[in-house]
Amino acid sequence: MWPLVHPFFGYLCYSAYRRLDGEVPTAGPTVAVVIGALLPDLVDQPLRILLAGHVGRSLAHSLFVAVPTILLVWYVAQHRGRARLGVGFAVGYLSHLVSDAFWPLLVGAYDELGYLLWPITSMPEYQGRKVLGELGSVTVTTYWLEAVVVLVAVGVWWRDGRPILERGG
Repeated sequence: MWPLVHPFFGYLCYSAYRRLDGEVPTAGPTVAVVIGALLPDLVDQPLRILLAGHVGRSLAHSLFVAVPTILLVWYVAQHRGRARLGVGFAVGYLSHLVSDAFWPLLVGAYDELGYLLWPITSMPEYQGRKVLGELGSVTVTTYWLEAVVVLVAVGVWWRDGRPILERGG
């Protein structure tokens, strides 16, 4: 998934979670979702640039780093009386890992999931865009579906009252 699509997907997940309680997201937890959803790429993409041959999904995409990071942030937020920030961060981070796993699972490229258990498993070079099929003369790729995620997320965010832009949230 394109790095900037992750916060949109994370927001959709967090909004759905809040709606289970009959509430909508507020500004603080929404910011935490965005940070959590971006963090794996903010760590691993610079490593890809700095380290020749690095695939861009390793350290922060690994469950061996993700789980302790999520637990630490949740613990700190909980003890500071800001549990929703910890939950928002967790939803954002986990949604990133899920959305990166979705396309390889959908098209059967299971070897691309090695990042989840890095360094125990190996990671082949990420293949990027996946062709999902043909619609007439148009090739439907994962980029099309990512565009739909962004559009739906913007609509849900608007319906939720535009958290982050709201006053006092």
